[in-house]
Amino acid sequence: MEQLIELRVSEGGQRLDKYVAQSVSDLSRSRAQKLIEEGLVTVNGGIVKPSYRVEIGDLVVVRIPPPEPVEVKPEAIPVDIVYEDEDIIVVNKPAGMVVHPAYGHRTGTLVNAVLAHCPNLAGAESDLRPGIVHRLDKDTSGLIIVAKHDSARQHLQRQFKRREVRKVYMALVEGRLEPARGVIEAPIGRDKKRRKRMAVVEGGREARTEYRVVEYFDDKAGKGSRSYTLVEAEPKTGRTHQVRVHFASIGHPVAGDLVYGFRKQRLSGLRRQFLHAGTLGFRLPSSNEYIELTAELPDDLRAVLEELR
Repeated sequence: MEQLIELRVSEGGQRLDKYVAQSVSDLSRSRAQKLIEEGLVTVNGGIVKPSYRVEIGDLVVVRIPPPEPVEVKPEAIPVDIVYEDEDIIVVNKPAGMVVHPAYGHRTGTLVNAVLAHCPNLAGAESDLRPGIVHRLDKDTSGLIIVAKHDSARQHLQRQFKRREVRKVYMALVEGRLEPARGVIEAPIGRDKKRRKRMAVVEGGREARTEYRVVEYFDDKAGKGSRSYTLVEAEPKTGRTHQVRVHFASIGHPVAGDLVYGFRKQRLSGLRRQFLHAGTLGFRLPSSNEYIELTAELPDDLRAVLEELR
């Protein structure tokens, strides 16, 4: 079904393509440009160019056509399987890999890779996210569960809904985080100014993250001396970008995070956000036995710590 989105401009001066991309969630700037060029975006009822500068009071109407049917095909991509039984597969996802196909990422995803290993994943015939019950950001590495059949997926979804799944991330954050143990409790929702981002907002959804400091560092090799803190972060709720948003909200963004962090401060050797889903605890669908799996820090993040030490 076609999506129809109406936007009333409150701040003028921005290019139309940039305004649309920032105002519509899950829409890239290149996709916004294409929609404008195809006449699917109008300003005050007229068709304009992507370079048009929006003015206060403009009515921008965006029509997003329904997605074309996409067949998700198995691809022989090596994956690090940490655990497997007749119900589930737990994979240690590398950074840079998207979890499931979406606009701009039709191939090379975790789903494509797992389908080659297990062709009959739950929902594989009609779903772009067969077997997926939770997600990790593209540039976050670590453990993720994939369900092989519907009953396993439903069993896991119930655990996530009831907050019975234990997830622990290793994160390197900017600055010296104190106290050494703490809780960040702040509601998360869409950033009202930049719709593709999340933020701590009044009226957002409840979100709670517990953390424990593992180690403090001083980067004496960079320009000036900067400090960093390695933490274990345990989100008790499952909001989008929760760990990244929560630490940014208290002035300690995840190192290397170009969305929520300090873009001008780069840590030597770090080419992505320092965030790794290292521990995952849940109950097995068949036996209901609780298991806890771990995945060590990947080489790129380990090298960053060694450099700081």
